[in-house]
Amino acid sequence: MTFDSETKAVEKPEDHGDELRLWLRLLTCTTLIEGEVRSRLRERFDVTLPRFDLMAQLDKAPDGMTLSDVSKRMMVSNGNVTGLVERLVESGHIDRRTSDSDRRVQVIRLTKLGRVVFRKMAAEHETWIASFFADLTEKDVRDLMRLLAKAKVSTTRAAQERLARGKAALLA
Repeated sequence: MTFDSETKAVEKPEDHGDELRLWLRLLTCTTLIEGEVRSRLRERFDVTLPRFDLMAQLDKAPDGMTLSDVSKRMMVSNGNVTGLVERLVESGHIDRRTSDSDRRVQVIRLTKLGRVVFRKMAAEHETWIASFFADLTEKDVRDLMRLLAKAKVSTTRAAQERLARGKAALLA
């Protein structure tokens, strides 16, 4: 019996296949990194990760973005974006205006203050991420990136096959 830190349980090595253990390892790493980033953003800048993510999207779009474009990029609902936007407008980090081409559409962008604050946060964020991977060599990073790219392709293929099977079942 061994203790598996990914599943937080005592189990026999044969209890799970390599693929499941890999998934649990990836999930553990993601959870650890995200938790540390959340803590550091809160402690250092009194900001949440979703606010940071929203500002990151806007930093890439100096002319602004529509709320629906932001929600698509962040993969969250329009309602979630609306709440984030309200708080960042109140704090002076973003401004909101009506689109020139469609009066029903709101466009948001970073203010000068928002851009300065975000870039300071982003610089520290980059340093934090580098520190998380400091024990990996350049080759380790390249190899991991290559293998994760293969895992992404494999997962995308499996998802597409599932969708195709579902469509075929509907037509049958």
